[in-house]
Amino acid sequence: MHKLRISAISYLNTAPLMWDFEHGDSDRERVGRDFDISYTLPSACARALGEGTADIGIIPAAAYAQIPGLLVLPEVAIASRRAVRSILLVSKVPIGQVRAVALDTSSMTSVALTKILFEKWLGGGRTYTAMAPDVDRMLAEHDAGLLIGDPALKVDCRRYHTLDLAEEWIRHTGKPFVFAFWAVRGDALPEAGPTQDLPSIFQTSRDHGLTASSVNQISREWAPRLDISEAEVRSYLTENIHYDLDSGCLEGLQLFYRYAVEIGALTSVPQLHFAETTKAVAF
Repeated sequence: MHKLRISAISYLNTAPLMWDFEHGDSDRERVGRDFDISYTLPSACARALGEGTADIGIIPAAAYAQIPGLLVLPEVAIASRRAVRSILLVSKVPIGQVRAVALDTSSMTSVALTKILFEKWLGGGRTYTAMAPDVDRMLAEHDAGLLIGDPALKVDCRRYHTLDLAEEWIRHTGKPFVFAFWAVRGDALPEAGPTQDLPSIFQTSRDHGLTASSVNQISREWAPRLDISEAEVRSYLTENIHYDLDSGCLEGLQLFYRYAVEIGALTSVPQLHFAETTKAVAF
């Protein structure tokens, strides 16, 4: 039996989820010592699960449809029920005039969401190019660029035409949008220790990370990294990000999968399978 390998995302929005793995008293600190943890970008996190170099990862929702044998750790997500602020289409022309779009290579789900929004509601016929998330380079060669995570939070929206993708999705569908959730490789579950209730471990870490004192500490640590105020960090974590994979989010997730298949961004709508301690249950 080896330590399960966690691939986490190195963005602000995952900081509350990783709280018990990085902070707390001796009991909580032991949680982190029970796992091997690495940090990367969302697309690389999904790749690690697909290649078997990670056992657990907070993966883009789109990746779940492409990697067989994954089980969702229930009740925890990175989602939004309003404008999310960190998933932005940034444009040098009005959005209706956008024809060429640079897509952040860090992203999978937001790339699919961008294409859904254009194909279903903003008019089709756009061209797309994968690029690193550098807004100046993106806009030097394209009308608009998709930015996700911390790079999007640092954009000065006063300089551009911007579209918040979560806000646009919610406006058209009335459903929350799920960007990512924890998943575990089914064949790795037997390696979990006899006392490792994985759903409980990750839910409890989320709950501890969202207490007022934890959010205040995260805000103090991350504000200078992103060059934004502590108040902006705090409001982002408590108002813009929704961390529950609840029934509304599951409805929004299924609708996203269906639309992604309709426009050809995904090949099939996946059935969600959830991990429960050391056994899998299909829903």
